[in-house]
Parts: sequence; structure tokens; C-alpha cells
Amino acid sequence: MNIGTHNLNQNVFIIAELSANHNGSLETALKTITAMKESGADAIKLQTYTPDTITLDCDSELFTISQGTLWDKRKFYDLYAEAMTPWAWHEALFNHAKSLGMQAFSSPFDPSAVNYLESLDVPAYKIASFEITDIPLIEYTASKGKPIIISTGIATLEDIKEALDACRRVNNNQITLLKCTSAYPAALEEMNLLTIPDMIKLFGVTVGLSDHTMSLSAPIAAVALGARVIEKHFILNRDMGGADSAFSLAPTEFRTMVDAVRDTEKLMGKVTYDLSPKSLKSREFSRSLFIAEDVKAGDVLTSKNVRSVRPGFGMAPKYLPEILGKHFISDSFKGTPLTWDLLI
Repeated sequence: MNIGTHNLNQNVFIIAELSANHNGSLETALKTITAMKESGADAIKLQTYTPDTITLDCDSELFTISQGTLWDKRKFYDLYAEAMTPWAWHEALFNHAKSLGMQAFSSPFDPSAVNYLESLDVPAYKIASFEITDIPLIEYTASKGKPIIISTGIATLEDIKEALDACRRVNNNQITLLKCTSAYPAALEEMNLLTIPDMIKLFGVTVGLSDHTMSLSAPIAAVALGARVIEKHFILNRDMGGADSAFSLAPTEFRTMVDAVRDTEKLMGKVTYDLSPKSLKSREFSRSLFIAEDVKAGDVLTSKNVRSVRPGFGMAPKYLPEILGKHFISDSFKGTPLTWDLLI
């Protein structure tokens, strides 16, 4: 599957999430995108909402966060007003990313956001974890015919199946599921990355990881388990603060992660039992049968005058039981590789 010009089957797709890490500054957002590119990201992802498209401006306690998060005691409306990326910035941010050779897309949070992003011709869409139960939104987004990436951070097995069915009802099979743990930051013990190969087998779609840990181990392990997409929050400097700063990677950290992911891709390689040229050369260091002392024509082969030693230029050691008791056909010196034409 391709997202823009990036083929997920050839290289892991690494997404840098801007989220709220612009801290209300377009200049900061543009600088962050440049740093994302320099840190090895393939794509930037935004979030497209306004406070009014994602929640209600309501004083009810139901609209005050109290889930044991970084944002407890804040009103949903106020948090999203602070964290949103202004829609008026999107085109400039996308154009800057494209000028750097990056893919640029977003998470829509309602149909009006989908319509707006369509006007910007995004190459893909991302459904955020908390929107996986909004089946009408998923179906409408998928109906645009673009690749759709769906995070599963709060999803039950049934939720995932319903989201996939919504995409397929509108004939969209360009689906990637992201294993995700919706905790900010997430504990390593809660990641359960063995779910990734199970998701691949169970759902028959591309699978990746949306990672909220502060460890670089999770993306490495995920790629080793078959993940083809890695998404991480990115910030110029955590000292900037902001709604998402506590679980975002700084440029040097992100670059270290990218390098580790690329190394992991090389390490995984492909299923093969063929030997590389270097491995074939190294077989010269294996054991083989050598004449271990000077012998005369007619001498009997014994475990004393023929031994299995390094290097590997003689007969394979597996033949030793078969040839003991045979005779040498001619005089031979110690250190001669044993071959069949020396025996009678």
C-alpha cells in the first residue's frame, strides 16, 4: 500500500505527530516540520478540529477531565481551544512539508474537517483512537477513497471489526491499523506488542504502532514484530511545555529512534537459508578432515592419522566413520586436506 509516494511494503512509514506542540505559533510549527524532516520523519500529521467540532462549551462536570491524565481538572473545551492547530495554517504547513519531500496529512474529527482536508488534497487520513467508535465519521472519511490509518488505543475487538466494516462498506480496503495504548505517557508493561502479529493475522491489513512511551524500544520491537508504520509525537524541546510535551520526542531522540528502526529493518531482512558471499567465505573456518600425520601408501586410515580440524578445505567430518579402516592410495604429508581420491 502506498501513502503518497511512500510504499509501506518497502520501508516502514515514520510519522511525526505535531499535535499541540506548536504552542500557538505558526513559526514554531514551521520550524518543527523542518526539524522533523532533519530527524528522519517520512510524514507529518496534524489534527484538524476546533473546540466546537470536538466537544461542547459546557460547565457540566461531565465536560471536565477527571480520568487521571496530564490534563485533569481542565474543561475539554478549554484544552482543545489551546491545543488545536488553526485551520488557516494547514495549507502553509502542508506546503512546507511537501517542499521538504514529506507526506502531510491529518486526523479529522468531524465531517467538516474531512471536507476541508479534501480541499487540500491530502494523501491519507488518520482516525484518532478516541474516534474509533464514531462509525459514521469513519465511513464518511473512508468514502473519500484515500488510505485510512486507524488507531486502536481504546478499542475493543468488536470496535476494530466495526471500524473495518465501515471502511469496507464504502469499498475502501486501503486500511492500516495502529496498535496503540491510550495513556500519556504509556507504561511499557501496558504496550502488549505481541498483539501486532495477531492483528496482522486476524484482520488481514497493514499494522503499525502509535507509540506514547518515552522509550525507543517500543518502535524497534514493533518493527521486529511486523509493524509497517510508526507514529510518534514530536516537539522541538520539551522545555517548551504544552499539552503534549510530556510524551513527545525531541529531535535528537526522534533521530535515534529513526536510525534504530532503519537498522531493525535491515536486521529483519527476509526469510532465507541462502548464504551471503561473506558467510560462504566464512565456511573456510569450519571443520573438515585433514591428514594429521605423514602417511605411506597402503596405511590404514585411523582416528590418529585423520582428524576433524579447522579449516574447511577437506572432506566433511560426517564422512569420518565411513572412511576409517580404508587405505591411503599414496604417500601424503601432514596437513593435506583429505579427499576421496586419496583413498582405496
